[in-house]
Amino acid sequence: MRLDDTLVDAFEADGVVVLRGVFCDWIDTLARGVDAVLAAPSPLERSYQPTDGSAPFFQDFCNWQRIPEFRAFIHESPAGALVAALTRSQSARFFHDHILIKWPGTSTVTPWHQDAPYYCVDGTRSVSFWTPLDPVPASTALQCVAGSHRWSSVGFRPQRFDGSPLYADDDFDATPDIEAEREHLRILSWDLEPGDAVAFDFRTLHGAPANTTGTQRRVFSARFVGDEARYVKRQGPTSPPFPNVTLADGDRLDGPEFPCVYRRR
Repeated sequence: MRLDDTLVDAFEADGVVVLRGVFCDWIDTLARGVDAVLAAPSPLERSYQPTDGSAPFFQDFCNWQRIPEFRAFIHESPAGALVAALTRSQSARFFHDHILIKWPGTSTVTPWHQDAPYYCVDGTRSVSFWTPLDPVPASTALQCVAGSHRWSSVGFRPQRFDGSPLYADDDFDATPDIEAEREHLRILSWDLEPGDAVAFDFRTLHGAPANTTGTQRRVFSARFVGDEARYVKRQGPTSPPFPNVTLADGDRLDGPEFPCVYRRR
């Protein structure tokens, strides 16, 4: 799959682009996979129940090896080719999958954060596809701060939803107060249909509003890396954790947990 050069340039400059209709043929498959996970969540399932009694925010990670629909998407969809194109890489390697469901009426706001410091991978070529399985208005969709993937060389401090730091001792920068600076920033968000995907760099600051609508917001997110990705040892358990990976700090990200799904001929 070829992408227009201006789209690739925009991804490099902004750290995020919207790809219209690229996964239309995969929505039913992904929806079946999500239904299977909801029926039998993994040990990594992580739901947030708001204290105000509103609907929960469901999350689950790393299901591709047990859910055939996800495995098919990772290996057979255009995702790998898109990653190589967006990152100007010779190959694309799968990192992990993530389901995010904000049920109707949930008050849970996804706080502004950067994904990279949560992960056991380092590199400047990465793509996360945020793919809705339901129509999503911009008012409840993912929001990304254009250009923020270039703001910090060390990354911004990862935190849990309760505001506590993920790692007890780290050297990350404090996350900027995006809401306080909102009027001075270019924050990108789009009305989305099933089959569209927001593609963003692991280093791009992003968040998402509460789902105050009466409709569900199911999202399948698949994360990939391009050339030169390296395993990095963090100061504590990463999110998601990979307890069985035996790579050393600085090794190329490789192994059965991280399959190569695309290589240029």
